[in-house]
Amino acid sequence: MNILIISQYFYPESFRINDIASEWVKRGHKVSVVTGIPNYPEGRFYKGYSFRRKRHEEYNGINIHRLSLIPRGHSKIGITLNYLSFMISGLIWAHTTRIKADVVFSFETSPMTQVLIGTKYSKRTHTRHLVYVQDLWPENVEEVGGIRNPVVIKPLDSMVKFIYRNADMILATSPSFVKMITKRMADDKKAKCSDFSEKVIYWPQYAEDFYKPIVSECPKEDDAFRIVFTGNIGYAQGLEILPECARMLMSEGYSDRIRFVLVGDGRARQDLKKSIERLGVGGMFIFVGRKKPEEIPGILSENDIAYLSFSNNKLFEATIPAKLQSYMACGMPVLASASGETERIITEAGCGICCHPGDCEELKESIIRFMKMSMQQLKLLSKKSFEYSGKYFDRDMLMDEMERHLTCFDK
Repeated sequence: MNILIISQYFYPESFRINDIASEWVKRGHKVSVVTGIPNYPEGRFYKGYSFRRKRHEEYNGINIHRLSLIPRGHSKIGITLNYLSFMISGLIWAHTTRIKADVVFSFETSPMTQVLIGTKYSKRTHTRHLVYVQDLWPENVEEVGGIRNPVVIKPLDSMVKFIYRNADMILATSPSFVKMITKRMADDKKAKCSDFSEKVIYWPQYAEDFYKPIVSECPKEDDAFRIVFTGNIGYAQGLEILPECARMLMSEGYSDRIRFVLVGDGRARQDLKKSIERLGVGGMFIFVGRKKPEEIPGILSENDIAYLSFSNNKLFEATIPAKLQSYMACGMPVLASASGETERIITEAGCGICCHPGDCEELKESIIRFMKMSMQQLKLLSKKSFEYSGKYFDRDMLMDEMERHLTCFDK
């Protein structure tokens, strides 16, 4: 098949669509990607890229076409301009392009405005459109962005209904997302049918093949219990709970026995560092910085447990974070400040401990529980984590399923 991908983010930015597209090429499909000039998460164009340089390139047999956009910077205004500029460039492209495809695949992380490009292309060329939803809008704008003004939200709601209504298939990253999308479509008076069970499908994220258990060959610098977090250090992750938790652990005599290892970068990193400094717990934190995804399994192997969290927000109860699949594929015991879907999976797998988002006391007690576990108990959690990943988030299994969806479009 000739597959056209619409994604504001693509290589060299680290998103799972890179692996999905590469796998399609390996399976014999022709793949083209329409994306932006890479600038995430730093907020500025990557070295070697500009409005004039590397607008067309090839990666793993994938033809990449880069549209003009305004780099996101680090302010809300900058991010808004980034979203709008890509959408405008994309709509102009969709109206004029001569690229032919059998199916268009929109990879929707925020912003959902990017999906309008796939919708426009699909309607103009009469091409089937599959949308992979990973962030719900306008809920994300309301709950994460804090924007609830009807002047903004109502047009976004209409946009989302328009996208869903015109998509031929919608894949969602969690069962809760499926329910919420189906309800929104059912509320759409312009929808052409009432049964969306075959149109909205649960397709979870997976971890790339390089995420696997590794035996660390690096000896620890000390005997401290190491808790590692990897990924975007943003405000949605709710990491501001960690300095306060560290302060509480310090007051109980654990300052020399615990290390929080933070791997990544993002908008909230500087504020997080300020909180750590203000509370005097800098000795309990190690900032590693941004690393290539391929380096993460080795880093995880050097730590005792993996941590993930969300800010205390209803929307995140419906979310399954991609890092959970990565942690589990590497066989890591998991500590989570999360509820809803994340708690369900960790409980079903029996691979760790969940505590309520924002509950510092409960997080502190959970960490102490982990520290008191024997090596045998931690290995059992690790085994359960890996086994659950293989059963429900296996890459080849999920890509086979995706190919069936695409093949269905080709008929």
